[in-house]
Amino acid sequence: MVAEPVIDVCHLRTAFGDQIIHQDVSFSVNHGEIHAIIGASGAGKTTILRSILMLNRPTAGQIKVFGVDVWHCDAPTAQRIRCSWGMMFQGGALFSSLTVLQNIMFPMDEFTQLTRAQQRELALLKIHLVGLPLTAADKYPSELSGGMRKRAAAARAIALDPQLLFFDEPTSGLDPKGSNSFSQLIVELRDTLGLTVVMVTHDVKLLATVTDKIVFLGEGRVLAHCPLAELRQQSHSEIQQYFKQ
Repeated sequence: MVAEPVIDVCHLRTAFGDQIIHQDVSFSVNHGEIHAIIGASGAGKTTILRSILMLNRPTAGQIKVFGVDVWHCDAPTAQRIRCSWGMMFQGGALFSSLTVLQNIMFPMDEFTQLTRAQQRELALLKIHLVGLPLTAADKYPSELSGGMRKRAAAARAIALDPQLLFFDEPTSGLDPKGSNSFSQLIVELRDTLGLTVVMVTHDVKLLATVTDKIVFLGEGRVLAHCPLAELRQQSHSEIQQYFKQ
């Protein structure tokens, strides 16, 4: 028996007024895979991510997460699904007035019945899992380097023990060493926690080191959905141009 995809996007159409972003987008993501969504500027990569996250309602089509149509389910079901994923935004989006520990405890306080002591213990575990020193717990985001802020944001993204993890440009702003280190972290989190990962990225080296499959968006549809080696062999001019940049 074939397992149901963790994410199933089917004939998605997105338009803002007269501007059509997606005409007919379909792809699926299986458990334990790392997928990247790429394409030229304006292809609607982040819009797809926002639609999956129930932040941007598509014009037509269907998005299923864990087998549930996220745009046609009741509020309690939608909230249950939201609590089963984590999201790391491009800039980290950490609360500047909270310490790293408090940032990680925030979703626990909002969505669980854990005591403060339990929250603190779990938050310290998340800090350890993302490779931050425990001394970072009491620091504010402004006191951290760019790479450490991204790791703190990753720790918050896994605060509720999600099954699914989303990243928006996870290595942007990092130097090559920091980018390589964070790429390794993504794979380690997938392997250690049994996660399924979906990311939007422009980092070709990240594509080569961590992805199982890549969704290439263009012309309002999926031009290719395959591993990087196969993608590079595609004859479509937009794909060829992307890798010549």
